[in-house]
Amino acid sequence: MKTVELIVPCYNEGKMINLFYSTTTDIVSKINGYIFSFIFVDDGSKDDTLPKIRELAKNNRNVKYISFSRNFGKEAAMYAGLKASTADAVAVIDADLQHPPELIETMLKAVFEEGYDSCSARRVSRKGEPKLRSMFSRLFYKIINKMSEVEIIDGAVDFRMMKREMVNAVCNLSEKQRFSKGIFCWVGFNTKWIEFKNVERIAGQSKWSFWSLFKYAVDGIVAFTTAPLKIINLIGIFVSGLSFLYLLVEFIKKLILGKAVLAGYTSLIMVMLFIGGIIITSLGIIGEYLAKMYIEVKNRPVFITRETNIKDMSDK
Repeated sequence: MKTVELIVPCYNEGKMINLFYSTTTDIVSKINGYIFSFIFVDDGSKDDTLPKIRELAKNNRNVKYISFSRNFGKEAAMYAGLKASTADAVAVIDADLQHPPELIETMLKAVFEEGYDSCSARRVSRKGEPKLRSMFSRLFYKIINKMSEVEIIDGAVDFRMMKREMVNAVCNLSEKQRFSKGIFCWVGFNTKWIEFKNVERIAGQSKWSFWSLFKYAVDGIVAFTTAPLKIINLIGIFVSGLSFLYLLVEFIKKLILGKAVLAGYTSLIMVMLFIGGIIITSLGIIGEYLAKMYIEVKNRPVFITRETNIKDMSDK
């Protein structure tokens, strides 16, 4: 029989752990021909998430877990789970039940019966989500797909089933600043997309604030395209051209019309502020790329394990 592991990143999900496990177990127990197990990854939770995971692992042989020394982020948690996995197929799924476990059977059919390397879910509705957040989310996908060489599907979530070959390929990309939505697309492989409507959280609160989502979006753009650097170059050429034309016009006015050059300071100040703003913005964009390089060259581990019941699980 085929083995399937469910990677479950957790951060302050104490209210959902038991409900998630019981709900998901009820669903997968009805799927014949597969042996299911769970890898819970505690991302430095500050509530009772870890004790509840320990209890599950104590009472259920199919539950493994990894606990980080601090909060390293969901990307690190997914990476840790994928690195620890050994099954024929691996799925990443959230503990808050906003990723419907009912889709697991459909994903398995796509991977093992229809010949796909992976099956991923995408949201087609954002019911219950703030309108401003939804608007910026759609804008992000439009921007990154205009700039990036790989297409990132609008509405794509981390809920995905992958064959072992694809999991190995993803794990081989050991970059520290990870953007899994882009990594999953970059490694290629044949992916089937299935749609689902947004499911509101039953208990607890979302860990994603507007600011954290904004930083995540910036990380994604910086990680998968150098287009902003090229845009800076084009803007620099454009502004230099405008400056030359402005100087030429003022020179002609002085020679032919006899008018004074720069009769007032208003236009001069406006031009200086405009160019100064471009320079500062350009330095900020360049700084983002340099910061990512700085973090990568330090070669620190993606995560540090404090506790686990998985044998030979070393820090990565």
